[in-house]
Amino acid sequence: MLLTAWLCLPSLFAQSSGYLAAGEPAKVAGARNAAVQAKIPVTVKVGYHVNSNTPSDEYLIPLKLTWISTGALEAGAVTYPKPTLEKYEFAEKPLSVFTGNFELVANFKVAANAPTGPGAAVGKLRYQACSNKACYQPKTIEITVPYQVQ
Repeated sequence: MLLTAWLCLPSLFAQSSGYLAAGEPAKVAGARNAAVQAKIPVTVKVGYHVNSNTPSDEYLIPLKLTWISTGALEAGAVTYPKPTLEKYEFAEKPLSVFTGNFELVANFKVAANAPTGPGAAVGKLRYQACSNKACYQPKTIEITVPYQVQ
């Protein structure tokens, strides 16, 4: 049983880059002109954090989700969780960060002229991961939100 769970573990995450993994969002569905939301589960590896979407210093790279292609959806605002302020050895003041498990909420509107059927919105999640001693180069992972226009 444990072996089965271990073998399935990689399929739980759509994209991972070592410090951060984004789970596959559930398919969203809606009629033309409807507002839909995609919840994107994110996990930061234990012992690390990522800068929030509103980092404490301007030189820090924020967590940011942008859309490359949205298909029949019109992209709206992304809702980020409330960050925590944490003090680390390498910074003089507390940093605005995310740790552990959290969700991003991507808001969309189904286009008025959207054809019925399936599709996918594709985006990029950019972040800067840090340990309690140092920050690392920014990375980007792909996020895919499947949808169904009814």
